Amino acid sequence: MPNVIRFGHAILYVKDLAASRHFYVDLLGLSLLHETPDSLYLRGVEDREWSLKLEHGREPGAKQVAFKAGSDADLEAIARMAEAQGLPHRWESEHDRPRMLRLQDPFGFPVAFYFQSVKHPWLLQNYDLHRGPGIQRIDHLNLYSPHVQKMTRWYMQELGFRLSEFSEDDQGNLWASWLQRKGNVHDLALTNGTGPRLHHVAYWVPDVMKISQICDILAGSGREACIERGPGRHGVSNAFFLYLRDPDGHRIELYTSDYLTVDPDFEPIRWNVHDARRQQLWGGIAPRCWFLEGSPVEAFDGGWVNQEQPEIDRLPDYIR
Repeated sequence: MPNVIRFGHAILYVKDLAASRHFYVDLLGLSLLHETPDSLYLRGVEDREWSLKLEHGREPGAKQVAFKAGSDADLEAIARMAEAQGLPHRWESEHDRPRMLRLQDPFGFPVAFYFQSVKHPWLLQNYDLHRGPGIQRIDHLNLYSPHVQKMTRWYMQELGFRLSEFSEDDQGNLWASWLQRKGNVHDLALTNGTGPRLHHVAYWVPDVMKISQICDILAGSGREACIERGPGRHGVSNAFFLYLRDPDGHRIELYTSDYLTVDPDFEPIRWNVHDARRQQLWGGIAPRCWFLEGSPVEAFDGGWVNQEQPEIDRLPDYIR
């Protein structure tokens, strides 16, 4: 089985690079690593590679999400798997990443895998260069899929992802799963919903006070409307969170204080989908838009992937 290390990057299409730069660099404090006339390459202070590319596009959407592999041999193994399963795939390159394998997974998501990447000096201890909350590193992503159970099984069986938490209804229907490779709660979360779509990309911040700080920064700049949900503490993952919407509507989570899942005998934690404490441990319901809105994803040959309605359409009462 190929060795997938962690979630590596996301590439998002945005309509206005200047507005995106103000939001992500001036307000959130991500570091600008590279800039071209039509793209920005960003990272947190702990990231030694770029972890978010914002690319100018006519419409907002997700171009790809990517995972770092353990070696070039692992990339070849993933390519053989894609060939055997008839998945569309090709070799590509990106800035600092000379060899990436892009494929469209069986559920319509554009997923890339890479090993080689130019390393840049980290900024973790250059505190004089930190801006905003000092966002540290890329952490995970969340995807909407109408096929959560099948998708969970595929990522576990084909790519070695491990299940840390899941939610299901009283009939045993799987509603959401949290899958990891790097030993915390998740690199990849799958949520039942209309899809394929991107729900959010998440960055790790050093502590809870940094999340409060970004709320103050957004409010002070008159951008408090960007705060969609939180601050709060999840039941699932135990993490402290804040969800933001960028100028194009992409959802970004700032995230801290989850737990380790590295033990080989770790037992996944089950949540009942009707238990609202799974989404916010202290109680309180997320806004309806958090359950229903997301970013479209790019098809292998361009355009957007056609979205399907979820197989399980009996939404919990608190979402209606």
